[in-house]
Amino acid sequence: MKISIRPLAAMASVLALTTLTACVAPQPVYQTGRYPYQPAPAMAPGPYVEYGRVANIEVIQSQSSGAPTTGGGAIAGGLVGGVLGNQIGHGSGRAAATALGVVGGALLGNNIEGNANAPRVYQSYRVSIQTDNGGYRAFDVPSPGDLRIGDRVVINNGQISRY
Repeated sequence: MKISIRPLAAMASVLALTTLTACVAPQPVYQTGRYPYQPAPAMAPGPYVEYGRVANIEVIQSQSSGAPTTGGGAIAGGLVGGVLGNQIGHGSGRAAATALGVVGGALLGNNIEGNANAPRVYQSYRVSIQTDNGGYRAFDVPSPGDLRIGDRVVINNGQISRY
């Protein structure tokens, strides 16, 4: 009685492919600001309250550094490509398909890993406020919200809100 291993090999190929695909998901982006803009209801003045006007809002772009490929993507891609290539043909044709699958899978896996580790560009805003006592304060925030240049604001414990 001959037992066919093709269904088992096909399942292993699908499992390996889904594992590789899970590695492609981009890393989450976390925006952090020193003084995030929080719209607040009318706050009672606290001990560190300043009033002023929005003098400028500028866009700041920063870029994370990318990581080089480690070779893990090439190895995983080569394994998946080899298993898939082995499913094609008979005899020497199967060996050639397996070799092509290994090479193609390694190239594709390395490319996928390189894209996942690529540098990312982040955008934030710098809100400059001229305080009523003549000073300037700058706040880096992920979004300026509804603030516009010339708006009257209150700074209460490092939180900006419209006044």
